[in-house]
Amino acid sequence: MGCNGTKWGAVVDKTFRGTYDHTIDEKGRLSFPSKFRETLRLYDSETLIILPWWGEHLRVYPFSEWEIFQKKLTADTDEAPKNRGNIIRYIMSHSSDCSLDKQGRMLIPPQIRAQVDLKKDIVLLGVMNRVEIWDRAKWTKECDSDVLNAEIVQDSLEKLKIF
Repeated sequence: MGCNGTKWGAVVDKTFRGTYDHTIDEKGRLSFPSKFRETLRLYDSETLIILPWWGEHLRVYPFSEWEIFQKKLTADTDEAPKNRGNIIRYIMSHSSDCSLDKQGRMLIPPQIRAQVDLKKDIVLLGVMNRVEIWDRAKWTKECDSDVLNAEIVQDSLEKLKIF
């Protein structure tokens, strides 16, 4: 056995990663990718928190990661923005609890789908401690934008001393 109680070579990785194309059914249900369900089991939580991210996409957090996010949001620091109360109000009033059904589907409430204009064809992205859900057309546009320009990304990674 390894140091963390797993078999040698086994890694406990609570990181969401990858890109998956899916569709939302007529009832607003979305099949959560099996790889994401495996990662979610490592968080030992059946509750997910969905948050519309300023009209762009949805962010989906396992509950334990949501608690960390919430603590950072409410922490008293010198850098806390003056409008923090408004930000907290927006985030908390727009977020919603959900869970996966026995078939591994999550129901996305209609008002939350409408806030980010999710249509039938969507893309799920694993982004470290969360999953993002994008309308496929919006994600394609985002990928074509300068935000993901190779030179800009490389420059940013160099500033972070990654490259």
